[in-house]
Amino acid sequence: MHADSPAGLTDDLFRRESGRLIATLVAQLGTHRLQLAEDVVQEAMVKALQTWPYRGIPDNPGAWLMQTAKNLALDLLRREQRWNEKETSIAAESGRWLSSGDSPMPTDDEIADDTLRMLFVCFHPQLSMEAQTALALRTVCGMSAAEIGSSFLTSEAAISKRLVRARQLIRELALPFTVPGVAELPERLEGVLGAIYLLFNEGYKSSSGTTLVRHDLCHEAIRLVNLLLAHSATRQPRVFALLALMCLNASRLAARTDSEGRLMRLHEQNRAVWDQRLIHQGLQALANASIGDDVSHYHLEAGIAACHCLSPDEASTDWQRILSLYDQLMVIRPSPITALNRAVAVARLHGPKEGLAEISKITDRSTLEAYHLYHAIRGAFAAELGRTAEALTHFRQAGNLATTPSEQDFIQRRIREISAV
Repeated sequence: MHADSPAGLTDDLFRRESGRLIATLVAQLGTHRLQLAEDVVQEAMVKALQTWPYRGIPDNPGAWLMQTAKNLALDLLRREQRWNEKETSIAAESGRWLSSGDSPMPTDDEIADDTLRMLFVCFHPQLSMEAQTALALRTVCGMSAAEIGSSFLTSEAAISKRLVRARQLIRELALPFTVPGVAELPERLEGVLGAIYLLFNEGYKSSSGTTLVRHDLCHEAIRLVNLLLAHSATRQPRVFALLALMCLNASRLAARTDSEGRLMRLHEQNRAVWDQRLIHQGLQALANASIGDDVSHYHLEAGIAACHCLSPDEASTDWQRILSLYDQLMVIRPSPITALNRAVAVARLHGPKEGLAEISKITDRSTLEAYHLYHAIRGAFAAELGRTAEALTHFRQAGNLATTPSEQDFIQRRIREISAV
């Protein structure tokens, strides 16, 4: 048994393990048992909270949760309906299957990893893309409704409703949630890539909890993309581009906070600690992504990340190239956040006044009102222009919207800096 405090371990453990547990159970029980798998994983975690404070944390908490969830699943299956001789035989076989811990071996054409298989399952074409993505992030990736809402710039309540509607539609239409065959993988790939991208982003800048960076989510996202590249049906240029983007951004993780855990802006980061191995991998993946005519938003975002990684210091950053890439991004995938980031590039080239002018041109700007960085960026530009009162107003708005201690600490530091001028 571990001597660690259960209270200090369970939150991160549950977030890390829930998707893996659900994916493994569904692989063993069948995709039509998705709701059952979710229920028993949740109940296993409740049992852990009830048991571990008194008996101590098991040496292998993940294995304990898995075995507990399997036992609960078997209990539910036994009680689910009246049993005839055939059903009893099936139940006995299911029991042996669950006890063994082995999933059926996939063929060479199938996706072998349980988590990746479940991602493809969630992207059923009869569900909307928003519902597919929310379902995948909640069920497979273990993200909370609040974290998913942060990714979509919407509320936790809106995501919860989206998940309820998705599950209702699955039941009403009796959707055959099966692992797609190799011929169906490409049509579901875009959604799977989007979910992995959002998973990485949540790790790169956590929207909840006490830490800014969640390395486990970043590493899992990179692992899943590498698995996609190992399969002939999904080894495509845009998959290489997503790998490039994630490797290049992950190379800077160690520099995103200082020794005291405080958030460091890009120009404040110690570039000597950037991971050169990941930068090399990212640049190699970007080269592989350039084969063919496909240019996705992952290509363009990876190009922007490469500009930063190849600059020895802030002053030598090729902002003209970055602005050009943002211009292309606004053509193929326009969004308020992309427009906001483009405004930052404009400000670096032409000054903060031009940056504010670009922000004022953003269509659907109202969707950014709940985004703390929208107010922080406006505050930073106002401060550079010497408009102290305006800058403080924007940063205070940002502080009211920031969801993590590291973000709140950063904003309070900026308020103190501006007030001292």
